[in-house]
Amino acid sequence: MESLYLLIPISVIFIVIAIRLFFWAVNSGQYDDLDSEGERILFDQASSVDELEQLETLDKKEQLDKPQ
Repeated sequence: MESLYLLIPISVIFIVIAIRLFFWAVNSGQYDDLDSEGERILFDQASSVDELEQLETLDKKEQLDKPQ
């Protein structure tokens, strides 16, 4: 029973700290945009594939334009 006198205030302090951290994260913009960072990788890969295709077509055109 005596241990509860120590454990209850400690747990209340932890709860207060957790609530303050949560509100700090919300107010500082940590949860503003959750989806774009996960999708950014997909967009970068798609653009690099398009760039590779453009480079390949340019190389083919250069090879066709060269006199043999």
